[in-house]
Amino acid sequence: MLSGKTILITGASSGIGAAAARMFAGEGANLVLAARRKDRLEELRAELPEATSRIKVFAGDVADPAFAEAAVSAALETFGRLDGAFNNAGMLGDMGPVSDLSLENWNRVLATNLTSSFLAAKHQIPAMAGSGGGSIVFTSTFVGHTIGLPGMSAYAASKAGLTGLTQVLAVECGPQNIRVNALLPGGTKTEMAGDDPAFHDHVAGLHALKRMAEPEEIARAALFLLSDAGSFVTGSALLCDGGNSITKA
Repeated sequence: MLSGKTILITGASSGIGAAAARMFAGEGANLVLAARRKDRLEELRAELPEATSRIKVFAGDVADPAFAEAAVSAALETFGRLDGAFNNAGMLGDMGPVSDLSLENWNRVLATNLTSSFLAAKHQIPAMAGSGGGSIVFTSTFVGHTIGLPGMSAYAASKAGLTGLTQVLAVECGPQNIRVNALLPGGTKTEMAGDDPAFHDHVAGLHALKRMAEPEEIARAALFLLSDAGSFVTGSALLCDGGNSITKA
């Protein structure tokens, strides 16, 4: 589904990003794998010997304004084009009531989850336009979209902002054959979710399917949006949440 296409993945060192890297490599994509932890990226590349020549590792912090431009440059210099981007990196931040949260935490979460997405799009769009079009996917969440969860104000606000950004970019970029969508996972078994079985059981119960997602299940939805299988999907906030948003008991 991605054969010959060049895809940039942020937050690629673990969880959904790493699952996407493995899946997209199997689909024949050229990959720029970006994250802060270069050692984890190198380990991931070593897992995929059949795709090593199609993988560029790029270490950096999405909250750094220079990162987005440098990551796109890495794709163009290595593979000559950019066809898609899975802007997946993000953080939860400190949890607690608004009255107890620091401005520093608020700014850090918004910089990592929302401002980084603006910066990513700013540099990815011209590169994709130069390649004849493409697809941008932002990892958002159901939190702040369909429900509110106590203690998650910064996270919810930053991720909800991606929906508005997605809609505007979809309208702006449609004439350039660039699709832009947000992917909204439910509870997923990643490092962010921790490893407490009791917490996992609680989270599983919030979903209609009564389980958490495997990272590969979310990566498969991203694959749909990035590939030609989703060729008429743009401006959407695609729920891949196991029925979390419709579950009240």
